[in-house]
Amino acid sequence: MNEIGKEIYSFADRIYPIGRSITGEGVRETLRLINEELSASGCPELTINEVPSGTEVFDWTVPREWKIRSGYIENEAHERIVDLAVNPLHIMGYSIPVDRWVDLEELKDYIYVQEDMPDAIPYVTSYYRERFGFCMSADQRDSLPAGKYHMYIDSELFEGSLTYGELVLKGKSDKEIFFSTYVCHPHMANNESSGPALSTFLIKYVNSLTDRKYTYRFIFIPETIGSITYLSKNLAHMKSHMFAGYNLSCVGDDNDYSIVESRYARTEADRTLSNILEKSVKYTRYDYLKRGSDERQYNAPGVDLPVVGFSRTLFGEYPEYHTSKDDMSYVSPEGFAGSYDIMTQVIDLHEHNGRYRIKVLCEPQLGKRNLYPTVSKKGSYDAIESLTNFIAYADGTNDLIDISNRIGVPVSELIEIKDKLSAHGLLENAYEQ
Repeated sequence: MNEIGKEIYSFADRIYPIGRSITGEGVRETLRLINEELSASGCPELTINEVPSGTEVFDWTVPREWKIRSGYIENEAHERIVDLAVNPLHIMGYSIPVDRWVDLEELKDYIYVQEDMPDAIPYVTSYYRERFGFCMSADQRDSLPAGKYHMYIDSELFEGSLTYGELVLKGKSDKEIFFSTYVCHPHMANNESSGPALSTFLIKYVNSLTDRKYTYRFIFIPETIGSITYLSKNLAHMKSHMFAGYNLSCVGDDNDYSIVESRYARTEADRTLSNILEKSVKYTRYDYLKRGSDERQYNAPGVDLPVVGFSRTLFGEYPEYHTSKDDMSYVSPEGFAGSYDIMTQVIDLHEHNGRYRIKVLCEPQLGKRNLYPTVSKKGSYDAIESLTNFIAYADGTNDLIDISNRIGVPVSELIEIKDKLSAHGLLENAYEQ
């Protein structure tokens, strides 16, 4: 697991520096690198979709595309005190062009800082109202001497498109397991690069499952406007085919895990992820009132898709969130490995789940099948307690989650028991989900 964590971390590091926004070349470059990574592993590539500016998507409109070539503030000695080329966070996202000399007091009207974290550069955007701005640490702003400063941003808004990527991996069933993550934040590791990196490696995992029960749908979108756009084009299909869905964000740090429940916390995704977390790790459960990512759209009234949010530390719950402090030192291979382990367990549970029923009356004779110690003595029962407890509740009414919750055994162990009993002809699936 450490090796896979290192690989995911390395890929996150590749996409981390890209200057992304909700539209533009940063998104396309990120999707290109994802396809490069998938192709190198023999996986199908994402389909890249372009939705024209001005397209009506429910109550929203796809905005104009933003392109930025350069941006900086320089002093009278022509020394650049902030520069887009050094850190994309220095320029407010979607800034319109500016080329003006101003004094220090006026300059401060266009500077954004994070007052409660004075050594960090904040992440600031203005997507739907035209303005410009610069971001720096409060310490840097407060150290600026009086004088003249040149504000310069070379950017444009134009009729372009919103870009997103999707990949569908077919299974025996047309019922779908859905994974969504976003590709729109620049130069932040946990809040941005971690989700796409983890999703890329989950695609590899699913692709390795040659006898898949479910169909898997992965999408890489700009947050909010991307999910709204995707839903506007695919909602009918998703409502009729989605069995469970997961929105991935902030999945690379070393802290505890988090689930953001669906609106009423009673979907298959709620059951599945809750069971895996409960039996595996320390985690925090957040109800839907703590929503903040694209689970907002997937659970909206009338949409009502079975989607939960999955994170390590939840967005907004760590001080580095939406600042330059959310860099590659905040995430780790171990953090990624943990998230990968949880989500592959989720996938395995979906693939193996069913309502299993033991095929004999009373207890099966396990000894003749080498499933039970043939010498009976004190303590010999302990080694097979999970197996016999599984049998006790394999009555065709309980699925693996029900049995796991009842007997307190992780589903990963129950899958092994299920396979062992099935191999001996003792078990049947009473209901294929």
